[in-house]
Amino acid sequence: MIFEETRSWAELAGKTAQERQGKNVVLLDMRQVTLVADYFVIVSGHTVIQVAALADHIEKAFKTAGVPLLQRVGGDKSHWILLDYGAVVVHIFTEEERQYYDLERLWGDADLIALDSE
Repeated sequence: MIFEETRSWAELAGKTAQERQGKNVVLLDMRQVTLVADYFVIVSGHTVIQVAALADHIEKAFKTAGVPLLQRVGGDKSHWILLDYGAVVVHIFTEEERQYYDLERLWGDADLIALDSE
C-alpha cells in the first residue's frame, strides 16, 4: 500500500470530522509501532448521537473517495464506534469514553500528525 495514499485517507477522516464539529481530532502514525494499521484517527463527540453522525459522515466521505469499509464496530447508540479501512482505523468516542481508554497514551510511541486546521 502506498503510504501517501493511506495518509491522505487519514487526513480525509480527520478533516471530515472537523467539518462536522468533531473535537480533539488526532492522527497517529502507527507504522513504526504496530502492524495493525498505518494510521489511527481519534475523534471525540459530545453525545452518542454525534458519535454516530460523525461515523456516518466519515463513511460517506470514504465511500465517495472509493475507499471500502472493511468493518464498522458499534451502533447508533455506542459510546465508541470503530471504522476499519485496513490501513486506516478511525476511532470515534464520546469524551468520557475517550478519556477512559486513552488511546493516545496507550500508543504514545506513535508520531502525532497535525492537521492543517482545527
